[in-house]
Amino acid sequence: MSINRREFMQLMGVAAASGMLPGCDNKNGKGKVSAKSPGKIYDIPKFGNVGLMHMTDCHAQLNPIYFREPNVNLGIGDAYGKAPHIVGDKLLEHFGVTKNSIEAHAFSYIEFTEAAKTYGKVGGFAHMQTLVKKLRGDHGSDKTLLLDGGDTWQGSGTAYWTRGKDMVGASNKLGVDVMTGHWEFTYLDEEVISNVKDFNGDFICQNVFVKDDAAFDYRFAEFEGFNESTQRAFKPYTIKKLGDVRVAIIGQAFPYTPIANPSRFIPDWTFGIRDSDMQKIIDQVRETEKPDVVVVLSHNGMDVDLKMASRISGVDAIFGGHTHDGVPAPVVVKNKGGQTLVTNAGSNGKYLGFMQFDVRNGKVQDWRYTLMPVFSNLLEADKEMSSYIEDVRKPYLKTLSEELAVAEGLLYRRGNFNGTFDQIICDALREVGGAQIALSPGFRWGTSILPGQTITMDNVMDQTCITYPETYLREMTGQTIKDILEDVADNLLNVDPYYQQGGDMVRVGGMNYTIDIKGKSMHRISNMTLDDGSKIDANKIYTVAGWATVGSKAPGKPIWEVVAEYLRNEKIAKIKKMNTPTIKGAKGNPGIAEYMGELN
Repeated sequence: MSINRREFMQLMGVAAASGMLPGCDNKNGKGKVSAKSPGKIYDIPKFGNVGLMHMTDCHAQLNPIYFREPNVNLGIGDAYGKAPHIVGDKLLEHFGVTKNSIEAHAFSYIEFTEAAKTYGKVGGFAHMQTLVKKLRGDHGSDKTLLLDGGDTWQGSGTAYWTRGKDMVGASNKLGVDVMTGHWEFTYLDEEVISNVKDFNGDFICQNVFVKDDAAFDYRFAEFEGFNESTQRAFKPYTIKKLGDVRVAIIGQAFPYTPIANPSRFIPDWTFGIRDSDMQKIIDQVRETEKPDVVVVLSHNGMDVDLKMASRISGVDAIFGGHTHDGVPAPVVVKNKGGQTLVTNAGSNGKYLGFMQFDVRNGKVQDWRYTLMPVFSNLLEADKEMSSYIEDVRKPYLKTLSEELAVAEGLLYRRGNFNGTFDQIICDALREVGGAQIALSPGFRWGTSILPGQTITMDNVMDQTCITYPETYLREMTGQTIKDILEDVADNLLNVDPYYQQGGDMVRVGGMNYTIDIKGKSMHRISNMTLDDGSKIDANKIYTVAGWATVGSKAPGKPIWEVVAEYLRNEKIAKIKKMNTPTIKGAKGNPGIAEYMGELN
């Protein structure tokens, strides 16, 4: 079912009359929402004298999309039962979101398919542009900034084919003032530098340094962001003046980039959390720049941001990304400097965060925060941005519009252990490669596809488009397969956020296993079996297909070609068997609901 904008607004009128349409206006950590009429959810009351808009992890999605939030986002250790590790009804209850509302649909997975048919798609740069212009107009262009937390230049076919240039152009039109990065660094280093030069705003990262052996004759020494004395590859911070208020923004790129992604693309740069360096920068900025407000634009992931906020002082807020958590209200973290607000603004252009500060006498006195879902049916598309998107996609439209198959059920990616489109990818790897087992990375990007929707090459690129897409077919022992699962589990389930790298459990096809989320490192995985029920022997050899190797380049064809071939042959994309692990230790955890596998 599809409806036009007028019909949608009429529907929203009915919803508002029945109290089903909340706004999201959070004050001082209460994190509750209050009802608003349909045309008013983007009418944010004026407050204070500084407005910081924040988007993150759009993954090159220029057009509106569907995106299902997770029903599995487990919290381990101190993160148990705390945002962002709460899902479904527990999440709505925690943040005071009205059930069966448009915002309940935006922030949770509940009844996703039917709600998506009712409320329509989210995101899209043309609709985001309209919202950004509205906020600048309502609150003053001289009092607002637009921050981008990164993962902007990767995630679509056009971003891949233009090496991120399409997104640099879109960001410039959108008016992004400051950004940091992660997947931006998965292009070649010379491409990264070129894109940063073309970006009209400030690209900042306090935690990216040039390695000692490259610094002596650094090939990007003329790049204005490079600091020879500190060996920082990019500007660590920027100062923006909003009226009489000086705002310092410090950048924090994804700290594990050379581990989670190929270091061969960026051989001269080293990353890391570097919270001690962060504190030095904060202190330096406070002393020399005399700012009224200090914020961090981060791509750490929310758990890492929460820990960093407890260890540093002098930061008013951290605007976070990487883990794709749409969190309606900031988490207030106490530290020796007072407190720091930690936010995360979801992914895929689905949300725009808006932090308002009341700044007086050289410091923040009070604040308000709103995380707005960007509903394409509620926001007119900006004509200039729409024209840009049409032009940048035009050379690739024939390829992107190829119809491959029809989705039998809902296809989605997000969740700690498996998603239905992940299963399609694994099935494609096994079928096309002739493998017994498939392994697919637990990336958190990838848009959702509704039942009955035609799957196009555009959709497949959304799911698979990276700069190291090559597939492989290898022989592995059962022990090697277990070690891979254990290693990824240790990343996902480590109780110390500084040993997590974001992302989710590697997806598997053709095999099943049990995972103990409270188990010890390298002792969480057990009961590994093939689909036919036979036990996986540690010493036996199995054929395994996969993709996205971080080390040396794999020999096979790109994953999108494998998935496209599979879908063309299938015609109807359906799940034959979900390889979802049995989970031990998760019963009662508010970070899991309606799990498709077993809990014990």
